[in-house]
Amino acid sequence: MPAATLVQSISPITKAVFVICIWLVLLNVLVSLWNTGRQGWANLQRLHQVPCSRCAFFTDEYWLKCPLHPYKALNETAIDCLDYEPALFKGSNALPL
Repeated sequence: MPAATLVQSISPITKAVFVICIWLVLLNVLVSLWNTGRQGWANLQRLHQVPCSRCAFFTDEYWLKCPLHPYKALNETAIDCLDYEPALFKGSNALPL
């Protein structure tokens, strides 16, 4: 009989601990989602600084996107490209005169 009373007295405490653990896990998931979203937004903002698609030397070809820096084209390393030359006309890949 004493075991049954012990189980009954522990049961409300166990329920409370279980509910607190569920809330902590849910809070952890929400914080993780928030942090992932912020990091993704920061990466997206950084990648929007890549000027390759607006450059006069950009060919928009699969095999050779940029004849000057083929390994830098469309990467984060192209953000501060010293050879960047704005295209004269949007949609035109003609070299500036």
